[in-house]
Amino acid sequence: MDDRLIVALDVPNVVQGLDLVLQLGDAVSFYKIGLGMLTGGGLALANELKQEQGKRVFLDMKLFDIGATIESAVRGIAAYELDFLTVQGDPQVVRAAMEGKRGGPTQILAVTVLTSLDRADLDQNMIRAGDLSEITLERAARAFEAGADGVITSPNEAAAIRALPQAAGKLIVTPGVRPMGSAKGDQKRVATPAEAIKAGANHIVVGRPVWAAQDPVAAARAIVAELPHPLRAA
Repeated sequence: MDDRLIVALDVPNVVQGLDLVLQLGDAVSFYKIGLGMLTGGGLALANELKQEQGKRVFLDMKLFDIGATIESAVRGIAAYELDFLTVQGDPQVVRAAMEGKRGGPTQILAVTVLTSLDRADLDQNMIRAGDLSEITLERAARAFEAGADGVITSPNEAAAIRALPQAAGKLIVTPGVRPMGSAKGDQKRVATPAEAIKAGANHIVVGRPVWAAQDPVAAARAIVAELPHPLRAA
C-alpha cells in the first residue's frame, strides 16, 4: 500500500465511512476524517480505523482558539495516537498544539491558506494585501519556526515551501489534488497527484474522485499508479 495517498472520508456518518474503508480494503492505508463527520461519530471512526483496522488516520480539525484551549484539545486528541492533526497555522496556535501533544506520535500540521480560497477571498476576509503564494509561503515558514511537524498547502505552493530552509525534515500535505479529467469541485488551486508529489508533497489528499467513483477501488489504484516512484520518505 502506498500511504502517500490519503483518502478523505467526506461522507455523512460512521456507517458510510466504515463501509467505504472496508470496500477499499488494501487499496488504501491512510484516511482523513474532517469536521463534516465529527457529529456523525468521526472521532469514534478514527479510533476504529487506527486500532481495529490498522489504518493511518489524519484528523482534520483545523483547530483555532486561545492557547490554553488548543493545548487542552490537542492533549485529549493525542491520547488516541492518531497520525496527523491539523490546526490553524498561526504561530501561537502551533506552539500551543505542540505543547499539547507533548512529544506524542501525533504529528501537528499547520494550515497555511485553504485551497478553496483565492486572492478575492482573502480581500473579503481582510487578509493583508499581497500575492497569495507569498502569504502562504510566509505562513508556512512561521509555522515551521513555531514547531509544526508539517503544513497543509495547495500543490501550487508545495515546491516553494519545500525549498524553505525551515522545511527540512518537515511534512507537506496537499489537498486540492484532482486526477486527470476530474472536476475541481469547490477547490480553486489544484494539481494532479503526480504534479503534487513532484512539487515536494509527502502526501496528497483526495476525496470525491475516490468515494464518488463507480468503482472506488479502481479509482484509488489509478491515483496511486499516477504517483512517481520511488516512494518519498515521510
